[in-house]
Amino acid sequence: MQTEDRSTDTFDPERQRKAREYAGIQRRLFFVELGLGALALVLFLVTGASAALRDRAESISREPWAVVALYGVVLGGAFWLLSLPLDVYAGYTLPRRYGLLTQTLRGWAADTLKSLAIAGVIGIAGLEVLYFVLRAAPDWWWLIMAALLWLFTVAMAQLAPVLLMPLFYRFRPLDEPELVRRLTALAERAGARVRGVYVMDMSSKTPTANAMLAGLGRTRRIILGDTLLSGYTHDEIETVMAHELAHHVHRDILRALAAEAVVITASMWAASVLMRWGVGVFGFRGIDDVAALPLFVLAMGVVGLITMPAANFMSRRRERAADLYALRTTGNGAAYRSVMLKLADQNLSDADPPAWVRFLFYSHPPVSERVRTAESFARAGSIAP
Repeated sequence: MQTEDRSTDTFDPERQRKAREYAGIQRRLFFVELGLGALALVLFLVTGASAALRDRAESISREPWAVVALYGVVLGGAFWLLSLPLDVYAGYTLPRRYGLLTQTLRGWAADTLKSLAIAGVIGIAGLEVLYFVLRAAPDWWWLIMAALLWLFTVAMAQLAPVLLMPLFYRFRPLDEPELVRRLTALAERAGARVRGVYVMDMSSKTPTANAMLAGLGRTRRIILGDTLLSGYTHDEIETVMAHELAHHVHRDILRALAAEAVVITASMWAASVLMRWGVGVFGFRGIDDVAALPLFVLAMGVVGLITMPAANFMSRRRERAADLYALRTTGNGAAYRSVMLKLADQNLSDADPPAWVRFLFYSHPPVSERVRTAESFARAGSIAP
């Protein structure tokens, strides 16, 4: 059924005030959590606690895999407990205060524990692979691990829609034939083979709206949040999906994976340098000493921070190109403008953040810029390449 058009002419001033306030708190929390995590890792190293934990694990078992598992469980658990108050505030209290979360505390806690269990299993398995490779190929371990981690990233992109996302949301096929036809035709024009159009029950957790083209190859599918279906016209939803399909047309997924490969390789190389340095400074037995793990984590985090602005810059370029594709493909600048205005207020997105915030944190152009692009298209009927 066609959704009633509830388009708007401009941003809601009160919602934008709350959006700026919310974004400012989130940024402060980001820096606090980053600083606390780095400080805890450094203290864990310089106080000898890391070596003590390794020795304690070895007193329980002399098997290398068991030592790695015990060390990883204790270290991971300790850092989870350390960050728990911030996680509760940032993940539950703050979104509830600003109307972005409708889950009960019990429901949020259940999702958090599921995420923790998944991360724990993957994390321990990853540590076992890491230290096996460190022992087997001490000179080239960083290159081998970079390749393995990149392959894991590709696998997760393919399997997430069918394995992980259903653990947190319910999915059902979209039962609106006209919209299914329009979105499927849009995908065919883009040369993207999709396995269906599905609805995700976002309203069970949040009033925010979203849509995505998820998966790779045979798992690729169009997913619409039920909150999008309930508040947006078919024309508006079509422009949103045209934007998502642009990433397929422009091969952005392959480009993003290539960029990810570079970042992963750089991170692993930096970790190898830092861990070799730590052998002499902290008296570790070698780079395969599990007590040096905090150095590995620090190196990965530092490289991630250094490359984040560049990665976001490239992402913003891809998103601008996807906006233009959506406008040219649908020819509906008015609908795309309406979508941007409504999403900004509904999702509490700061439409016009400071320049330094865009530079550091924004993977998409600010909403105000995207609205202006849509307005230019609507006035002129097209946008020059």
